[in-house]
Amino acid sequence: MAETTKTKHEAIISHQKYGRYTLPAAVVVLVIFHAVGFWGLVFSGEPVYFQQLTPLNLLLTCALLFSFHRCWHKSFILFAVIVFFAGFLAEAVGVHTGRLFGNYSYGNALGMKVWEVPLLIGLNWLMLVYSTGHISNYARLPWVAKAVLGALLMVLLDYFIEPVAMHYDFWSWQGGLIPFSNFIGWFIVAFLLQLYFQRTAFLKQNPMAAYIFLVQLAFFVSLNIHL
Repeated sequence: MAETTKTKHEAIISHQKYGRYTLPAAVVVLVIFHAVGFWGLVFSGEPVYFQQLTPLNLLLTCALLFSFHRCWHKSFILFAVIVFFAGFLAEAVGVHTGRLFGNYSYGNALGMKVWEVPLLIGLNWLMLVYSTGHISNYARLPWVAKAVLGALLMVLLDYFIEPVAMHYDFWSWQGGLIPFSNFIGWFIVAFLLQLYFQRTAFLKQNPMAAYIFLVQLAFFVSLNIHL
């Protein structure tokens, strides 16, 4: 019994000693991975190879983000499932009808598709709603205003994603022009999901969330500059 207590005590001390390095280490990994992706797309001379790594980039980013989530209660799992499928279904409706965002179609860079929509798109919606929702919670605003702020942050990121997505075969717009309806549709869907984020009950103290958004924003702004 004494040996077990000693082992637990040593584990606690080790966690306290090295735990403070986990967030900086995760941020460094996130930055390096995106920096390598940026170099590969812009300077390597083999952008197609790095385009094929886009699903891996998204999966790694999500793994880093949700590794810092605490309290995986039923309410959070339900939130994650609903946002994943809501985002995916919104894209499916958009692709097949053109009514939500405009007329567009997905390329092959984002991996396996169901109903002509990459499965990873649902994960991307979850990651963006979750990370921007955390950022909006830093503001001292009513919960509805926080939902508006979170949706606007998602539209801001999408503004810089769109030209990159067209250039690197993530998706393409009919006529090669990004319609204003895309941003209106994005805001509406994002706002509804941000309302859900604000009202659902789970621990919202993920220190990685803001870094995820900021690194992705810097990544896509930089790619826009070099298109």
